[in-house]
Amino acid sequence: MSKIEIACFNPESAIIAFENGADRIELCDGLSEGGTTPDFDTVKELREKIKIPIFVMIRPRGGDFTYSEAESEQMEKDLIRLKSLKVDGFVFGILDENNQVNVEHNRILVEMAYPLPCTFHRAFDRAEGLEDSLEKVIECGFKTILTSGQKPNVAEGKENLKKLVELSNGRIEILVGGGLRSTNLEDIRAYTHAGYFHSSAITDGSAFANPNEVVALKNK
Repeated sequence: MSKIEIACFNPESAIIAFENGADRIELCDGLSEGGTTPDFDTVKELREKIKIPIFVMIRPRGGDFTYSEAESEQMEKDLIRLKSLKVDGFVFGILDENNQVNVEHNRILVEMAYPLPCTFHRAFDRAEGLEDSLEKVIECGFKTILTSGQKPNVAEGKENLKKLVELSNGRIEILVGGGLRSTNLEDIRAYTHAGYFHSSAITDGSAFANPNEVVALKNK
């Protein structure tokens, strides 16, 4: 049975996703930056209202995915603090200055998050080398990779997505996202054989998930 995760950039979208059948929420702030760490109090309030899994983004800023020592320390502090709210997992991804998966720093956060699972987010799509990056993410201990197949969107990346599903061979979940909508989900699923899909469900240029789109995604 396929599942759908909704990327939510505000509390309203998280409630919409929960009420309209999403299987999981990726909670973040900073829509214009592609997702950043959400506010502690926002997470706390939503945790009390939402009964499906909430995975929280740990990303101190927009831009690239290579972080300074101070930024790395901030990510560690944010993760520990948010972990106290009984969230269900975390979403992050760190690259080095050569756009390789930074095994050392990612592993530190994965170990701090334990026993909660972690998703390596679309920093994967900026990383050099499909197969090498996959193996490094697995080595770090992540349970999931959110990816559009190292292409701008899932339609362009479906060849690589299919390859990732095959290469992962059940060792890690390939979470397909990036330009995914109810209009193309069936085609992407049939081609890639992936089982978990990710969308913001934003269809009108606003900052909010469209409840009808969440339902349509779930029904597909």
